[in-house]
Amino acid sequence: MAAPIAPVSVSILAFPEATASVVYGYYDLFLGAGRDWGVAVHGRPGPSLMRASVVARAAGPIGAANGVTIHAQQSLAECRSPQVVCVPEIAVPPGEPLAGRFDAEVDWLRRCYAEGSILAASCSGAMLLAEAGVLDGQEATTHWAYCEVLAKQYPAVKVRPRRTLVLAGDGQRLVMAGGGTSWLDLALYLIARSAGIEHAMNAARINLIDWHDIGQQPFASLARSRQAEDAVIARCQTWIADHYHEAAPVAAMVRLSGLAERSFKRRFEQATGMPPLQYVHTLRLEEAKQMLEATDAAIEAIANEVGYEDAGFFSRLFRRSVNLTPAQYRRRFGAMRRALQAGTPADC
Repeated sequence: MAAPIAPVSVSILAFPEATASVVYGYYDLFLGAGRDWGVAVHGRPGPSLMRASVVARAAGPIGAANGVTIHAQQSLAECRSPQVVCVPEIAVPPGEPLAGRFDAEVDWLRRCYAEGSILAASCSGAMLLAEAGVLDGQEATTHWAYCEVLAKQYPAVKVRPRRTLVLAGDGQRLVMAGGGTSWLDLALYLIARSAGIEHAMNAARINLIDWHDIGQQPFASLARSRQAEDAVIARCQTWIADHYHEAAPVAAMVRLSGLAERSFKRRFEQATGMPPLQYVHTLRLEEAKQMLEATDAAIEAIANEVGYEDAGFFSRLFRRSVNLTPAQYRRRFGAMRRALQAGTPADC
């Protein structure tokens, strides 16, 4: 049996000019990577893939910019060589000098980068990377309100104001995202880079990141398809997971169960929370979602692959279940998968 992979260590830098929502937003997303999808889909936590901690000049409470107290778990001196460092925004007016204000933080950032850490900054946090000198000669981005200031105060930095995500430096270990809520995009990118694209996709699904306008409907069905405690029904679930695309799958499960059809349907719904045919549709549609995200296959071909001979029926069922047409789903979620794939270095 393979030994479990150690979680990736992530240190989230905190200081009085940060906001607690971003610091703890990072914290929650990273701690949930791998863990929360298992809770939602299987009813039990998956393996934790990232280990997050909040670090500051001194361990203990910090009064943040939005009036909320942040609790730093480690001091900068105690935190040695994390694999990833996250820098939140700095709530200071554009153009206000930073020299001498963050000396301890920039010294620590320099040390971490020299020791191999990935430095990631969202929004105006890129100003701290510039103050640390690690952006000299590199491309960078930041919040639009700070781009001109960044270029003026740090002329050695190549500011790219139109880019939402910039990777720079040795081994692309400098990562920056611009905009007020860019920390969400940055967190997803770091999860993809550290733990894999599928885990980043799952984090986005769990937290509805960037897709709040369509609600929870695209992701709700899997939460009801957990493995049943009824041994007979569990055996049928295991079988259907590999045979959902076959013709007459409910009849096949009835035969496998050895029960009368009425008894089977009653026990199946009692054990899983949905009738057998709805369960089959759920599995088929989840597989269709994966294919829509990851491939360019025609919608008719996907319909046939997952078990529907009538592509029109498949599209209507998909729309009713997901609240999007297959084409709309592909545009939304396929684009995100491609962006993560394009942004993740090939050797990560």
